[in-house]
Amino acid sequence: MSLPLPPPASARDPVTPEGRPGPVTPERWASGPPSQAQPLLRQEAKGEEEEGEETGVQGAWGTGAAGQGWRGWGEAARAAAAEAEEGQVAARGAAAAGAGGGRGGWRRLLAWLRRRRPQCCPCAAPLPRSAAHCCHGGTKMAAVAYNLGKREINHYFSVRSAKVLALVAVLLLAACHLASRRYRGNDSCEYLLSSGRFLGEKVWQPHSCMMHKYKISEAKNCLVDKHIAFVGDSRIRQLFYSFVKIINPQLKEEGNKHGNIPFEDKIASVKVDFLWHPEVNGSMKQCIKVWTEDSVAKPHVIVAGAATWSIKIHNGSNEALSQYKMNITSIAPLLEKLAKTSDVYWVLQDPVYEDLLSENRKMITNEKIDAYNEAAVSILNSSTRNSKSNVKMFSVSKLIAQETIMESLDGLHLPESSRETSAMILMNVYCNKILKPVDGSCCQPRPPLTLIQKLAACFFTLSIIGYLIFYVIHRNAHRKNKPCTDLESGEEKKNIINTPVSPLEILLQSFCKLGLIMAYFYMCDRANLFMKENKFYTHSTFFIPIIYILVLGVFYNENTKETKVLNREQTDEWKGWMQLVILIYHISGASTFLPVYMHIRVLVAAYLFQTGYGHFSYFWIKGDFGIHRVCQVLFRLNFLVVVLCIVMDRPYQFYYFVPLVTVWFMVIYVTLALWPQIIQKKANGNCFWHFGLLLKLAFLLLCICFLAYSQGAFEKIFSLWPLSKCFELKGNVYEWWFRWRLDRYVVFHGMLFAFIYLALQKRQVLSEGKGEPLFSNKISNFLLFISVVSFLTYSIWASSCKNKAECNELHPSVSVVQILAFILIRNIPGYARSVYSSFFAWFGKISLELFICQYHIWLAADTRGILVLIPGNPMLNIIVSTFIFVCVAHEISQITNDLAQIIIPKDNSSLLKRLACIAAFFCGLLILSSIQDKSRH
Repeated sequence: MSLPLPPPASARDPVTPEGRPGPVTPERWASGPPSQAQPLLRQEAKGEEEEGEETGVQGAWGTGAAGQGWRGWGEAARAAAAEAEEGQVAARGAAAAGAGGGRGGWRRLLAWLRRRRPQCCPCAAPLPRSAAHCCHGGTKMAAVAYNLGKREINHYFSVRSAKVLALVAVLLLAACHLASRRYRGNDSCEYLLSSGRFLGEKVWQPHSCMMHKYKISEAKNCLVDKHIAFVGDSRIRQLFYSFVKIINPQLKEEGNKHGNIPFEDKIASVKVDFLWHPEVNGSMKQCIKVWTEDSVAKPHVIVAGAATWSIKIHNGSNEALSQYKMNITSIAPLLEKLAKTSDVYWVLQDPVYEDLLSENRKMITNEKIDAYNEAAVSILNSSTRNSKSNVKMFSVSKLIAQETIMESLDGLHLPESSRETSAMILMNVYCNKILKPVDGSCCQPRPPLTLIQKLAACFFTLSIIGYLIFYVIHRNAHRKNKPCTDLESGEEKKNIINTPVSPLEILLQSFCKLGLIMAYFYMCDRANLFMKENKFYTHSTFFIPIIYILVLGVFYNENTKETKVLNREQTDEWKGWMQLVILIYHISGASTFLPVYMHIRVLVAAYLFQTGYGHFSYFWIKGDFGIHRVCQVLFRLNFLVVVLCIVMDRPYQFYYFVPLVTVWFMVIYVTLALWPQIIQKKANGNCFWHFGLLLKLAFLLLCICFLAYSQGAFEKIFSLWPLSKCFELKGNVYEWWFRWRLDRYVVFHGMLFAFIYLALQKRQVLSEGKGEPLFSNKISNFLLFISVVSFLTYSIWASSCKNKAECNELHPSVSVVQILAFILIRNIPGYARSVYSSFFAWFGKISLELFICQYHIWLAADTRGILVLIPGNPMLNIIVSTFIFVCVAHEISQITNDLAQIIIPKDNSSLLKRLACIAAFFCGLLILSSIQDKSRH
């Protein structure tokens, strides 16, 4: 099939930045596409443009020359040259420098500035000879130098150079982690059993992996038809009780403390026994020896350990230590034989708090305990000559005890919280490989590749090979091009590297880059190459980054091109700061803090509000209900998610926000496209059409209310095939119903707000000039007061929430209060409407990609944990992983834009052919998915 060339950036759909779907403002279509602000990173220009012309292509400063606070070198040089007598010479130097034609241009200009006569202020008093230059000359020179410095910084630190740096960082980190895995081993169970640290008072973090907190149902499901045996002294008895309480929290520690204690859950068919053997002696040996006989049923898990009784009874003598070594030497072969069919763990002795020990336990010192532990480790690890011992050392309890033994009541036995942590570690060691919890990466093997993943890997590999072939041919074709000489300056001009002109080459290039990015996704969240850690919330981990980005956002502020309500720069800024706050919310684990959770719910609702406002404004003003517009929006919303569903083997509903905005876009489209199609142009001639549109919106609200309070009808609709393949999660659509219902009214509110705002704008009720308040002073002050009070009232109510379920019930009805309050506070004052944060706006342009990419390459374990690229240094790890994450999101945004222009052409006949191919692709995907599901079951 023929592939059309992608149109230049200036010819792309002006509704959304970079051709990406998002909120639409009506002023976009009158003024053309605005340039895109990039305060920190400079994007490479995609084509040549005349100086001062606004095309939407990102130039050196990302904002063009007109009306921006940061001006290019060429403009500053022209301003300086206009005052000189030798204007032509200076203008040529400035133009050469502004066009990037080498360093010679601006060097000649600087030399001219040094030679020119200082033109002092006519009203200034005579200056001494030492002050040769007056105010104007120094100011102009400083301005030139300042703009030159900014341009040089942006030249050497562009978006492209940042992405190259991110690629180098990924390769180095991958090499380091691979070498570490080979040197230290690839078994995360060893890390779980031997190392870790406390994140908080009771939150244990194993080294390099995540520990799942098992619930009662999960524990019973894992241990069904299993037999676990604990053998040892009083410390092992404590561990036994903590383990059993995971299965039955109501169990009380009763019975003979110096005897055997059985436990059995007949419903779950789980049997856990404690066998009292306080010393490593013949009695313990006989107990273990019985299990080695073939005719006896063996426990599935054996947890053993003892030493303190030997120290106490023999008063810490060296003879007792020697006897302990002999006894454990005789038991070691039996444990090794058992370990071939069962999981055997030897618990090393925890330290004691000597100050709290009673007089009859004073001989139990930490020095003696270390000696007994060293003997056990050396003997058990050397029990097999030619291979690694199958008996696992449970040494992590020592680390836990070192932090908590001070809370012990008698100096010997650990506090309950420490015992619970050790018991949960045992549960993770055994059950993670059975249940495979998402947030329990310890002891989990890498999941096998599915058939769809293998086909995707082949496709991306072929794309990379194909692009390399194109690149070699393209490079050989341009190798003969020699630098041409500028006759005027006598300097050689650099070769201009043309962008690929073949649509097929653009496709291969895009899929080549996407394939490399998907490989990074897989390494981060499916392979066991990089480490993962659990989240742990503290107020400082959430609020300090919020303050930091707020300062950066205020620092990078610029004037808006337009001063209308919710103009393009303002909506990008709004999306940007909201997305950054949501990212901090996710990585800090702030969902456990209810006031923060409720405010984040408002931010998610605000995104959907913008969806209703933007798409309604577009259809109302332009009346473009063509299939091309629909396909463009759907492609840009869903492309990345579909690829991730294939590569990461996750259902579509897993990335819940994209299905949410996709469905709401289709609802908006169907509502406005169905007969009668009512648009602004038609309604201006007859007010009756406004009433007709309100009837449409009222019917939409009625349908929303019906589905919200009829869960059965909702589930029947979305349980129909093939909708069920898109909206089911864990075998049902309840999660989809919950997500949809949580913000069911806010899109309608966005549509209604857009209708009222555009009607007021059409009747010139609003004053949207630069610096002017939106209404008269009295009305503006009154509305500002009401808005501030409403904003604070909602925050106070959200902060006083006690129950998440009750607050979620009220959220759909009251979230619009804070959203409208924010819009009025942000837009009523003229000065607030005239500026925006270019820092936040830059992130707002890639907000969708940031939200989706965080699932796998910033967070880990499908957002349940944190990706660890640099272990041992949390701050540096966050900085590096965030830098890579943002670069990847930006590159994916560009890839999506490039592919959208090629795969979704404007020609209807070509578009229908592409849609047929896409439909065939999804049919094949559904068939392969069904085959995979059957093979799994």
